[in-house]
Amino acid sequence: MRWWDIDPVLELEKDLFPEDAWSRGMFWSELAHARGPEATRRYVVAQAGDRIVGYAGLASSGTESDSGSAAGADIQTIAVARDYQGTGLGSRLLTELLRAATAFECAEVMLECRVDNIRAQKLYERFGFEPIGFRRGYYQPGNVDALVMRLTTAPKSGPAAESTSVQGTEING
Repeated sequence: MRWWDIDPVLELEKDLFPEDAWSRGMFWSELAHARGPEATRRYVVAQAGDRIVGYAGLASSGTESDSGSAAGADIQTIAVARDYQGTGLGSRLLTELLRAATAFECAEVMLECRVDNIRAQKLYERFGFEPIGFRRGYYQPGNVDALVMRLTTAPKSGPAAESTSVQGTEING
């Protein structure tokens, strides 16, 4: 994802997450940390022709700390246009994020998912994420709880090492 993708991403964001859509400033802030030698973010978009049909982002805590603890990552967002849901695009976006977590040398990947988003929970479970708790009232203003999930990563293992394709889409960082 680049700065010129923000406006079409915002349109999709507002359609999919009308109550708690990210702002332009939030995306700018994330992208500010996605380039260069000290990058701690990875954001990608999926395009079908000139149209953005999905996007995803991951934040890493950085490199291994002085205390010896390994880096971790958080999936910030995954979104797929309504007419592309069920095509495997969400899996492909998640695969890209898990590859980025491997590149950042993360030992675990965390995420929050709305408790009422069963489709997303099933996707994450297929990739090996396990529920570890809840965050009450996390999604505002709807006061919807978040299910917290974690994946412990291992180099070159699991679904992140595999490739999937969705006809007619291209994922760009």
